[in-house]
Amino acid sequence: MALLGAFIVPHPPLIIPEVGKGDEKKVIDTINSYQEVARRIAALEPDTIIITSPHTIMYSDYFHISPGKTAKGDFGRFGAKKVSFQAEYDEEFIEALEAEAERKGIEAGTLGEKDASLDHGTMVPLYFINEYCKKYKLVRIGLSGLSLPDHYRFGRCITSTAERLNRNIVFVASGDLSHKLKEDGPYGFSEEGIRFDQELTAAMREGNFLKFLEFAPDFCEAAAECGLKSFVIMAGALTGRKVTSELLSYEGTYGVGYAVCEFRIGEKEEKRHFDQIFTEKQLELAKERQKYEDSFVHLARISLETFVTTGKHAKIPEKSPDELTKRRAGVFVSLKKYGSLRGCIGTIAPVTGSIAEEIMRNAISSGTEDPRFPPVSDKELTELVYSVDVLADPEPIHSKSELDVKRYGVIVTSGRKRGLLLPNLEGVDTVEEQISIAKKKAGIYDNEDIKMERFEVVRHK
Repeated sequence: MALLGAFIVPHPPLIIPEVGKGDEKKVIDTINSYQEVARRIAALEPDTIIITSPHTIMYSDYFHISPGKTAKGDFGRFGAKKVSFQAEYDEEFIEALEAEAERKGIEAGTLGEKDASLDHGTMVPLYFINEYCKKYKLVRIGLSGLSLPDHYRFGRCITSTAERLNRNIVFVASGDLSHKLKEDGPYGFSEEGIRFDQELTAAMREGNFLKFLEFAPDFCEAAAECGLKSFVIMAGALTGRKVTSELLSYEGTYGVGYAVCEFRIGEKEEKRHFDQIFTEKQLELAKERQKYEDSFVHLARISLETFVTTGKHAKIPEKSPDELTKRRAGVFVSLKKYGSLRGCIGTIAPVTGSIAEEIMRNAISSGTEDPRFPPVSDKELTELVYSVDVLADPEPIHSKSELDVKRYGVIVTSGRKRGLLLPNLEGVDTVEEQISIAKKKAGIYDNEDIKMERFEVVRHK
């Protein structure tokens, strides 16, 4: 068996005694569990240890695999420079993994390294592992801005690479849970933080990797979690295998969730290909949504689908309501894929002859011209969720007290720079956040004077 075992571990530097200086004793369960994990890894005698870390190099559309023969690092930025590490990389595995990802159409490789030094998401696990395990090579992998299913599929590449090379590996998924468990924690408190940790640790206990994939991005952001994508890559590496899981410990003493969990690997089980199960569920949900979509959302969907599949523009359906064909308004069309934004383009004021034309124009632009994303492919069309916001005329306001993040969108203007943010967006809870995001979108600095307008929308989903 190429993959010998898999582990979820946290990475708080304060559990290193030279950093914690006594405070580490407040999370002694985590430390004891870490030491037990290190002993279990040593007993497996891996040739190579794979570590995925949220704190190494990260790109929006690419998995970075650390290149080279060796890497060094220390805890100097945490006041303990003498605690240092030197790791030997498994160059053959890295080269083979890069090739395997290319074969599977996954963007991953060794290009674009900005900092070769080991990060604390890697060094904290190594601190404990190295006490018991000496003869191994390392592969260090970063996360990406890609979807959770993409992370899962990349995990599959890791196992297939190990099998191809006949390499015995152990997978260590480094990552903390929510950072919003206490008011005096690093990011304060949120109910989502508590719920996230409860749901995720329950999924760990059950070995329920489908649940890993089903966490909504907005919910994860509200919880300020750190390690989910790291855990999902691990889940992908375990695809098609029975697992016996043991949650060794969970603590939230400092307002951040620390979980330590082992997954012992059993025989093959076809029912545990969770990326396939997740995709099938999403397709069923999309079909169900289409049964009930209104004429606004339907028009957005057929416009993009027609353009992507044929290169031609769809026609406005006959018997479309007068509200679509005889009114003019600004319109935003948003696309989401697996809960993550996949494109959003709109017009503050109408530039076409009707709302229908505005929707068709902006739906195509959202899918093909949003500079933040590559153009939507025909394979993605069944995975997209559409929403259409029809804007009322904006009105000038003189104070942020006239805003309400649930009811009103905001337009901020400074000279020729103008930014807009829609109302009632998940993760935007205050007027201050709303204005700040709108200013950033426009490239307006905090010291610049601004004029503000508010507007209401009718949102169609």
